Formats: sequence, structure tokens, C-alpha cells
Amino acid sequence: MKGPVPSSFDHFSLLTLTLTVLVACIAGLARGFSGFGAALIFMPAGSALVGPAVAAPVLLMADGVLALAFLPRAWMLARRRDVTLMASGAIIGVPLGALILRHADPLLLRWVICGLASSMLLLLVSGWRYHGTPRAPVTAAVGAVAGLFGGLAQMTGPPAVAYWLSGKEAHGTIRASIILFFGATTVFTFISYLVSGIITAQALWLAALVAPAYALGLFTGSRAFHFASPEIFRRLCFALIAASVLTSLPVWR
Repeated sequence: MKGPVPSSFDHFSLLTLTLTVLVACIAGLARGFSGFGAALIFMPAGSALVGPAVAAPVLLMADGVLALAFLPRAWMLARRRDVTLMASGAIIGVPLGALILRHADPLLLRWVICGLASSMLLLLVSGWRYHGTPRAPVTAAVGAVAGLFGGLAQMTGPPAVAYWLSGKEAHGTIRASIILFFGATTVFTFISYLVSGIITAQALWLAALVAPAYALGLFTGSRAFHFASPEIFRRLCFALIAASVLTSLPVWR
């Protein structure tokens, strides 16, 4: 016999939970076949479904646990000095983002998250890259911005990716540096969320519910990558992000 639904879910309908799991699966699929897009898809839709202060820690825990497996190899290949510089900026940005997430009006946060996702999508679509000379202060500043976006909406990736892809390092080194930086910001964000009271029993239950769907999407996407053009997948991911933003705008409710 099935037990009762945990009290943490009492004010979420079955439809809401089902849609949240579905969105998590799609976000994992995008991350698996393109390497990006999970937060840009999940956060606008997840914020509309369960609220920003629940959606953010759910994605943090679902994605963070699965990303642990990539860290040992990333440590060997990454430019650890550059990662340390960027992480030093993120130490400042992440708690500030978490503070805003904890205390700002949820409706305002939904607008901010949709705006951030739209801006990051335009950045990715444009193919813009930083063309200046990478310097320690600039690297730390990019880390602070990435950390702010990460603490607020789990959107750490686009600023760091756009900055590092402008360098002359090998693709494998850049990818490893990004993974290692994400690992560092995941730790910073978890601590900040824990201290701020954002990680609740409700978020833990929901993370446990969506993690298998997110993992399934991640696995399926990584497998599917080998059977079609990466450019097609990239465009599909952009379309999914745009659809998530448009359908999650607060004007619809």
C-alpha cells in the first residue's frame, strides 16, 4: 500500500508535480546533448510551477549530485589558476544572489528570471565572445557575475562560457575549467542556500522526485548527441529555452 504524499507537497497539485518532473527531464535532455541549457529551461518553468525559491535549490541538488562524477578528470585537465580566480569572484556573487532569492518578491523574481534567461539566450544565439586579454581582475569579475546569476537563478554558465571560449586554450581544457568552476559554485551555492534557509524539506523532497527524470534526460541527451548534427541539437535547445521563457511569463497567470 502506498503511503500518503509527504506534507511538503500538500499545496502542490499532482499536475504541478508531473509538469515539474517533465520540465526537469527536458532540461536534463538539453544539458546532455548540448552541454548547456538546463537552468535556462528549468528555472523559468520551474519558478512558474513551484516558485523561484523552491525551483533553484531543486535544480542545484539534482544537477550537482550528477556532476560530481566529472570533477576528478576536470581537476586534471583544467587551468586551476584561472578557475581559482573566477571562483574567488563567485564567493562574493553567490551569497548576494542567494540573498536576493531569499528575500525578494516571488513575482518580481519570476520576471527577473525570465529576463535573465532571455538575455542569456540572446548571448548564446549571438555567438558573442569576450575578445579582450584575460586578466586576473576581469576573470574574478566574470566569476562574481556568474556567481550572482547562479545564486539567484542557477544560471552560472553563460557568463563563464562566453568568457573562457574567447581564449586560445584547447577545447578539452576549457570544458574541464568550466566543469571545475561549476563544481566550486555548486558548493558555494549549497552553503549559501543552507545558511539562508532556502534548502527546506520541501525542496529536498522535490529534488528527490525530479532527480531520476533529470538523470534520464541527461543520459538520453548524451546518447542522442552521437546520432544527429550538433547544430540541430543546438537550435532545438535554443527553441526549448525560448518556449520555457515564453510560457512561464507571469502575464499568463
